[in-house]
This record gives sequence, structure tokens and C-alpha cells, in this order.
Amino acid sequence: MLRIEGLNVSYDSERILNGIDLEVKAGETLAIIGESGAGKTTLGLSIMGLLNGNARGRIAFDGVDLLSLSKDEMRELRWNRIAMVFQNDEDVLNPVHTVLGQVLEPMVEHRLKNKEEAEQRASQLLSEAGLSSDKFYAYPYQLSGGEQQRALVAMAWANEPELIILDEPLSSLDAVSRLEMMELLKRMGRGRTILVVTHDITAAANLATSIATMYGGRIVERGATPAVLYNPRHPYTRALLRSYPGMATGKDLQGIKGRMTRGVSGCPFHPRCTQAIEICRREVPLLVKYRERLIACHRGGIIPALSVKGMSKSFGSVKAVDNVSLVIDGGGTLALVGQSGSGKTTLAKAITGIIKADAGDVYLEGEKVSRRGKDFYRRVQMIFQKPGEALSHRLSVLEAVKEPLDIQGIETEAKRINRVKKVLEEVELSTSADFLEEYPHHLSGGELQRVTIARALVLDPQVLIADEPTSFLDSSVQAKILKLLLNLQEQRGLSMLFITHDIAVARKISDRMAVMLGGKIIEEGQSSGILASPAHPYTQSLLKAAQGNSQLG
Repeated sequence: MLRIEGLNVSYDSERILNGIDLEVKAGETLAIIGESGAGKTTLGLSIMGLLNGNARGRIAFDGVDLLSLSKDEMRELRWNRIAMVFQNDEDVLNPVHTVLGQVLEPMVEHRLKNKEEAEQRASQLLSEAGLSSDKFYAYPYQLSGGEQQRALVAMAWANEPELIILDEPLSSLDAVSRLEMMELLKRMGRGRTILVVTHDITAAANLATSIATMYGGRIVERGATPAVLYNPRHPYTRALLRSYPGMATGKDLQGIKGRMTRGVSGCPFHPRCTQAIEICRREVPLLVKYRERLIACHRGGIIPALSVKGMSKSFGSVKAVDNVSLVIDGGGTLALVGQSGSGKTTLAKAITGIIKADAGDVYLEGEKVSRRGKDFYRRVQMIFQKPGEALSHRLSVLEAVKEPLDIQGIETEAKRINRVKKVLEEVELSTSADFLEEYPHHLSGGELQRVTIARALVLDPQVLIADEPTSFLDSSVQAKILKLLLNLQEQRGLSMLFITHDIAVARKISDRMAVMLGGKIIEEGQSSGILASPAHPYTQSLLKAAQGNSQLG
């Protein structure tokens, strides 16, 4: 139905679309998602032929290149075979014409020369769009935002076009109107080919059969809607989903570091990406197939930062960890949940080499770890449940945080002190001389835990293993520490294994969740999926207990 090849669009020498390749099959609904400025609306306008010659490339509709058509030929297609519901209804609806008059206009111009017949058809469409008959002869300013949007839908459907473009169809609508509009679009869109342009993840989830993510004028990921939304594989898609509020998600919202900039060499997302490497700065990645979807990423999408395969550890006859395998995604948080004694801390200590595992392997970015040397501890650090396990009472704050740098022999003494001060600022602690000279027993519980976090971060690790880091803190301090960890993850791109017995805490901080019982992983998956529909009875009991403990009154 629609095939776009190498589409480039520029405004005043600034490139907005960069080599877009896209195919929409007949009867398919494809959603294009991305931040404002990604180029989504420009793509829709290019298809409609409304860019005054700024588009270059090929836009084939039913085999005909739209960019090769004359203005008259394009005018014949527009509103007849291709129609668009625009985002800003005030730019489309004529304030001096009635709603009915504006819906019948494209029919009279293109299809139904009999005005009476066109008026009947327009009235029918407005009724199907949910507009009451007393509003047919109203002017746009006499309608609510939702009613104006319904009128625009009726206009787009007027000539039964084969392709319909919806540009932010739910923007500025209240919650009830949004729900009604989604149902309307689903009902009226059955059997049609639809391109949904939106930053609204809910609209994409409800309307589209497949989703393409756009960033910096390029498509960076495409796949079936459930796959993209519940298992995003491009770092930008995941970051976009993290920043979108939804009733089905529990994790606190995370933004995306920095802001979108144009004219970036290499991958357009690399300045904000948590896993960029040198090639990302030099070369634009191609949109190629990885398993079940298309991804434009030199690393094939989100990488596994740390993997554990077949790990076991026994103490006498007790098997504390029993053949455990798990993966921590780069820049993601895996929550390891289970009651005391389930084997969580033993697993963490076996991963870091604090205790020796009986069996199993650890991989960092796909490479097997043969020994836990200095390089390993530069890349992997652990936050202990009790700060006393990490902080010596004989060391001041400065000495405790600087000690990992001393052990690694990194930089000069002056530079080490500067790094200590910088990381203390990151964890929102003072860098005054008095505070640097304080000893652990002089600090509050929250301050102690922030110092242990600073100590773990001073080497700039890729992976952070946090073992019950908030379990001994009061709820107010706990909330601050959790928010701090999320902020650090956003800014540094940290990958985290977050160990907790509290599934409510896991819900607030994790992307994925693994439930541990008797040394085994009994359930694993996206946190939202596990919380919405836990499969194992033990997970169900954890969730029920958390819900009971959260009841007030």
C-alpha cells in the first residue's frame, strides 16, 4: 500500500528526515512514536504532499511515486484516496463554515456532485463519529475539543480513503474523551490502512498493530506492538517508554538525559545513549533485522551488561543457590525478589566473587569473566545491606570513598580527591572539609548509605549490585535513596541488580523482575507483566502481602 524509500526532508538547510525507509501494508495500522521534534508530523505531511517540494526520495502509494506527481495530480489524491486528521483542529476547521458544510466539501469536490446526496452522507458520518445532530450546523468555536476532533475524523473518512494518517489524534483531550476517541478510531478504522503519528504510548498501544520508533529523523526500531512495548530492544525506545506515565507500570518515571539535537554525526541518539561506543559516534547504523524486529543500532539493540549462567552454591547440605541463570540489561534494572533465606545475597556475593560459587559462569557484555581482578571491580560494584560491611569505622568519609581509587592506583592524589568530591555531589552529600573528615559513627543512616553508594560509584562502574540498600532506612529516607538510584541510572547509564524482599519496592525501581525461592528463580519477566498477572503461587503471595501492608486505615 505505502512504501517509503530514502526519504529526506529539510527546512532552511536543516535536515528533519534522514533516509526514512518504511512500509505499511494494506489493512495495517502502524504507529510512529517519538519525542516532539523527531520528525513524525513532517513524515505525515510529506505523504500528503504538503511540503512544497522539500521532500526527496520516494513515497510509493499503490505503486505510484507521490513525489513525482504534479500539484493537480496530488490534489486529486488528497482527501480522496489519502486523508489526514491533523493535530491542530483550529488550523483545519474553517471558523466561518458549519461542521456539516466542511465535511461535505471534500465529497462534493471529489466524489459526490449531488449536494443533497453529499449532505446525507456527511450527516451519516458525523453521526457515526458520535456528534449529535444538533451540532451539525454549529460553527467550530461552538464545539468542545472532543467534538471538533470528531468532526475532523468525519472529514477524513468522507471519501472512504484507502490510507488515513492520524496526527496526534488524542492530544489535548480529557481522559474520558480520549477513551471515547480511541474506541471511535478503532471502530471506524477497521479494514483500513492507517498511519498513527503520536508521542502518546497509550494511543499507539490501543490503535496500532505495529510500532516504529523515530528519533532525530530516523527510524530506530520497528516491530509488532506487544513486542516493542513489553520488550523494547533499542535504548531510545526503552527510554521513551520509561518516561511515559501509565496505569499498568509501577516503576517511577525516568527521563532521558540531555536533549535531542540535530546535525549529530554517527547515530543520532549516541549523545544520550547509555551504551554508545566509538563506532556510534562515527557511523550511522543501518535499520536491519534482529530476530523479530528491525533495529538501527551498532550493538544490535540493548546489550546484556551482566549475565549469570548455571550458578550454584551450597553450604553443607543446604543448596543456597541452585542452577541460577539471569541477565541484567545494559542501562536496566533487574529486581531480585524473595524472602529472607531465599538465596538472594548468596547469589550476589557469588557473582562478585566475595564467596566462591560451586558452579556457574559470569559474563560481562558477553565476555566470560575468568577471574575477579581489578578490571572486574572497576566495572562491577556492590552496595551492601549494612553500610558497616563496606565502611571501616577507622576511615573518614574522604578516605572511605577514595579507597577504591587508591587500590586501583588511579590518577594522582589531587585528582582522586576531586573525583571523591564530584561523586559526593552526585549522591547529594556535602563536600565541605568538615564533612570529608567525619567518621561513619557521626553520620545518619541515610548519610551512611549515600557514602556507600558514592564509594561504589567512584570507579564509574557499569554494573551496580544493590543488596537490600534501603531495608534498614525509614520510609522517607528510603524514598530519597531509591529516587537517587534512579537518577544516577538515568545520568550514568548504570545497569543494576536490585535485591529486595519487598515487592512494592521492586515495583518502583525495576524494569524486569526475577522471583527467587529456595535458591531457584521461579518467575522472571517484565515487572509490569509480573505485577499484573503473577504466574507462580509464591509470587502471588508476595504481591498479596505487599497489597495488605500498603492498606491505610
